[in-house]
Amino acid sequence: MRTDLRISWDIPATPPGLAGRLERFMGPGKSRSETVVETVALLGCAALLAAGVWHSGAARDWSTAQLVVVALAGLDLIGGVLTNATNAAKRWYHRADPAARRARLLFVSAHLVHLAAMGLFVLSGDLVWTLANAALLLGGAVTVEFAPVHLRRPLAMAALMAAVLINFFWLPLPMALAWFAPLFFLKLLVCHLVPEAPLEAGRDD
Repeated sequence: MRTDLRISWDIPATPPGLAGRLERFMGPGKSRSETVVETVALLGCAALLAAGVWHSGAARDWSTAQLVVVALAGLDLIGGVLTNATNAAKRWYHRADPAARRARLLFVSAHLVHLAAMGLFVLSGDLVWTLANAALLLGGAVTVEFAPVHLRRPLAMAALMAAVLINFFWLPLPMALAWFAPLFFLKLLVCHLVPEAPLEAGRDD
């Protein structure tokens, strides 16, 4: 038994109104250190992504609206990977509540909008890319969500790798957008759907 670690599923109370809804969306009870890591990592990774896209030269060929869609998608995926990996998010989205599963699947399904925006707008109406990735997302999500709990992590990793490999070889994007599929499926199939224990440093009694 590990005495230097403990698992805490305790979810703190949240305020009423919009502030409470936002806190629950991000994960109630996020620690200051979690917030600092999220913020610094988001800024750093977003800067790397922006520099890479600009260096590729593709941004010069996009319209202002397409550039905005790509920028928002990048920020959402980077931030989403970080947020969904926190203890606060794991406690909330994998709480012992019959409504939690529905909330997780609705969260994943809402990201079909991301695929539509990228495929139909940024990629100028690429229906094959859009529908194929929608099928990979929904198929992977159902596989992970309804698998026995001890198999969800490896199945999520398998679904992530399959989706990324299919995108690389059969649904390739320009280099400036090659990051989309890995971050998209990492955020949703692994970070959001895998029920990992919220570990903390052990405390002396």
